Amino acid sequence: MMHLKIDSSEKIKTLRSNLFFQGLGEESLKTLAASTTLRRFERGEILFWEGDACAGLHIIQKGSVKLFRVSPLGRQHIIRVLQEGDTCNEVPVFDGGENPVNVEALEETTVWVVDAGAVQSLMRTDPEFMRKTIQNLSRMMRHLVNLVSEMAFYQVTHRLARLIGEIPPEELRGESPTRWTQDQLAARLGTVREVVARSLRELERSGAINVENRRILIKDNEVLQQWARPWN
Repeated sequence: MMHLKIDSSEKIKTLRSNLFFQGLGEESLKTLAASTTLRRFERGEILFWEGDACAGLHIIQKGSVKLFRVSPLGRQHIIRVLQEGDTCNEVPVFDGGENPVNVEALEETTVWVVDAGAVQSLMRTDPEFMRKTIQNLSRMMRHLVNLVSEMAFYQVTHRLARLIGEIPPEELRGESPTRWTQDQLAARLGTVREVVARSLRELERSGAINVENRRILIKDNEVLQQWARPWN
């Protein structure tokens, strides 16, 4: 990890564009900017570990990271992949607890880190910021509820079809730094590589995709979407 020197005006510009801080007054933005740093991580470097004390709210400036947890047996489950403009580690910033996940850089990545103490102080003094924080956290909760529902009610092939439909085509084709392997797809879906391999073959036999040289090509998007919506 490397700390980068950055102008205060650039910090304020970044904070102003973030969902949590949009609409804040200039003085509040200046106060937060004074407690904001920019860090650079190399590919494979850990931004922070699950269970460690929270450093602050992380905003991806450039690059991509994965949020993951590891089972007692050592199997990794990818919770989300975040890219430019996305925010992570919100929960411990607002509840004062420990980091709930591990975060790893998938490529060279620069990240803004807004000190947790500065954010908590603002919550105590700015009711509008508190209201906006509740709204954003509620939106995140809805996303998690949908994620749990998918894992409970959808078979792996259906969930894989939906995931393939959400991943940018250049990533599926391996034309970007963020390249999805079968192990990564399995980790994202909460399953194992062998199950993903079977599901890929099933999607390929149906004509939805082609798998060539470890690359996934969408052959028929309508068929893929039918797999993604099994009850429609």
